[in-house]
Amino acid sequence: MIADAGADDERAALFLGIDTGGTYTDAVLWSEAGGVVAKAKALTTRHDLAEGIANAADRVIAAAAVDPGIIRLVSMSTTLATNALVEGQGGRIALVMIGFAETDLDKSGLRQALGSDPVLFIAGGHDVHGQAKALDIEALEMALPDLAGTVSGFAVCAYFAVRNPAHELAVHDLLREKTGLPVTCSHELSAKLNGPRRALTTVLNARLIAMIDRLITATEGFLEKRGIDAPLMVVRGDGALVSAAFARTRPIETILSGPAASLVGARHLTGLDNALVSDIGGTTTDVAVLDGGRPRLDPEGATVGGFRTMVEAVAMRTFGLGGDSEITPDDQAFAPRLKLGPRRLVPLSLLAKNHGADVIAHLERQLKSPQPGRLDGRFALRTGVPEALAAGLSPSEAELYQRIPREPQPLDKLLASTSQTATLHRLVARGLVHIAGFTPSDACHVLGLQQNWDPGAARLGALLFARRKDGMGRPLAETPEALARQVYAALIRRSSEVILETAFAEDGLDGPHTVAHPLVQNALSGRGGIAGVKLAIDRPVIGLGASAPIYYPAVGGMLGVEVQVPANSDVANALGAVVGQVRVSLTAEVTQPVEGRFRTSAGETIRDFDNEQKALDFAETILRAEVTARAAQAGTDEAEITVSRDIRAATVEDKRTFVGAILTATATGRPRIVH
Repeated sequence: MIADAGADDERAALFLGIDTGGTYTDAVLWSEAGGVVAKAKALTTRHDLAEGIANAADRVIAAAAVDPGIIRLVSMSTTLATNALVEGQGGRIALVMIGFAETDLDKSGLRQALGSDPVLFIAGGHDVHGQAKALDIEALEMALPDLAGTVSGFAVCAYFAVRNPAHELAVHDLLREKTGLPVTCSHELSAKLNGPRRALTTVLNARLIAMIDRLITATEGFLEKRGIDAPLMVVRGDGALVSAAFARTRPIETILSGPAASLVGARHLTGLDNALVSDIGGTTTDVAVLDGGRPRLDPEGATVGGFRTMVEAVAMRTFGLGGDSEITPDDQAFAPRLKLGPRRLVPLSLLAKNHGADVIAHLERQLKSPQPGRLDGRFALRTGVPEALAAGLSPSEAELYQRIPREPQPLDKLLASTSQTATLHRLVARGLVHIAGFTPSDACHVLGLQQNWDPGAARLGALLFARRKDGMGRPLAETPEALARQVYAALIRRSSEVILETAFAEDGLDGPHTVAHPLVQNALSGRGGIAGVKLAIDRPVIGLGASAPIYYPAVGGMLGVEVQVPANSDVANALGAVVGQVRVSLTAEVTQPVEGRFRTSAGETIRDFDNEQKALDFAETILRAEVTARAAQAGTDEAEITVSRDIRAATVEDKRTFVGAILTATATGRPRIVH
């Protein structure tokens, strides 16, 4: 009876999930027994993500009317690491290369990733069988007094460290002793060969440590203030959960954390093991594949900010398409049509809701002009980031920036020349200024599909946009409703295309070129002929995002496929952050450096045997112990462990010759919760 009561208590435990997206930070309270108890959204505060997290968490706790002290687990997914790599941000670090030559910097984009950060080359490293070369740390010791005060951390990569990490560990200990700064070693992040790409991954990880540490520290501070004494977990890029302490040392693994959480949430909400998942937000649409109940991973490692890392992450395709996408007429098209994205604008309906009658007054003033203006219906306003981030502006950028207030300023009053338009776009790219204009969200307000912001501003924006001329000199639409229907249809069409692009690419085809083929375009348009094709997708589509119920039923009709838009799809990311599992993997390798000697390399342990089976069994024993310890560090005490063996052997003249073996141990379990 006591056991049953304990099980019931576990099922009723309340978990808090948080996701920081490009536009909104979502929060959800969930229990295994009751499902989603409450959900809430707050605007993402890009200048201080912790502020948006606190706002969303406070709102969901208030909505549930619960004492925050009863929350037993907190888990978050974040775009912080992804955004930092895309935008080239992060701390200044020093890279120590052991046994490499300077020419290795020209491989895998390593030199580009380093930029002006310092790099030191020292003798050492190991050969393919893990046998050491002479390590010389004298040059490093001499450079440390000057380096220590100018960098925020170190990245260390040694030649064949995946076969023997001894030299990386020796340099790690020296750097920690002499500087006290964070040190990342390449063997901690990947067991794969390709030294320069391993070094690149290590550099990016070292850059992110301080940034992720600030986010986790701020979140822990918020939890402490609210009396929430619960473990804090973070979603990795492969959808698994890890403890905050684990994520602090390996922040590179949190890239694509948000999209991974959405896939975990999608499976939980629908129960589907095989599906295409399409998550539409304000800025982007993310499309990925569920296979056998798990996200399909990128076998080559995640690519973020143009850099191919060695980090396992979901195979996610991201498109600049969302409810807040910029709309522009495609003047190059033979038949007039509208283009969407990739840039995000603040919708006019949201702008008017937040800033009142002045927005309406300017739109009405522009409508009174007999001729449409190229800047009609466009506004600029500051994003609200700290003034320090505006450092380094050119004189023309600084002058324009000073003239842009925190309140929306119509572009026809703000800009006097085409050159100033280019200057404004540079301020937008720096994240200092937002541009507002007519978007698909506004079109949905005109059509009555959305009612959450100001429909009057949306209709005025549609009137202004509709009277713009196409390439033939004709108005784009006769009425605001007709324009809104064009925009809505364009988003449905493009959403269908990006799902097809992903499906074709997963099948090994060139996604964009295949979708652009006339036969595919005719199939999407429903145009027949003597010859044609019918499109088929082998699995249903799951539509996620706050606006998914508005668009995705029509997307399913265009593709001729079942589409599910589950309840709570608007907080699938935050839900995915709390329903996932801890999962960690480690590998060991067995080689034969000389005939009859079998060498096991398992982490820091290297041992030779005269028997293949003994070497394999020893490797598995070490792996099981190490993966159990790693799983506990990652946040679970109830790990289920599986070990696979990939043995390579050749048979020549009926004689079997052992070539090598890779053993992989995986530990999976639910995160520990506070009792």
